[in-house]
Amino acid sequence: MMRRRRPLLRGAALVGGTAAIAHHAGKKSQQRQDAEAQDQQAADQQQQQPAAAAPAAGGMSQESMEQLQQLGQLHEQGVLTDDEFAAQKAKILGS
Repeated sequence: MMRRRRPLLRGAALVGGTAAIAHHAGKKSQQRQDAEAQDQQAADQQQQQPAAAAPAAGGMSQESMEQLQQLGQLHEQGVLTDDEFAAQKAKILGS
């Protein structure tokens, strides 16, 4: 005669297991929402930073470009010689 086996899952165990799974899924969902909120906050902060902090095209800062313009004007006016102009220009450009 064969023995009758017990069912693998009983009613209470099934309900408890389902609740644990639902809790875990809800917790993960909340963590995902929190992470998305932090990412959005970081993106908003980056957009609020002034654009002047970024170097201009060609890797030169706005200050360096203004110095070169002033230097060029002084050279055109004859205040600076060609050699002085070249030396100051190299100094500004970091060469």
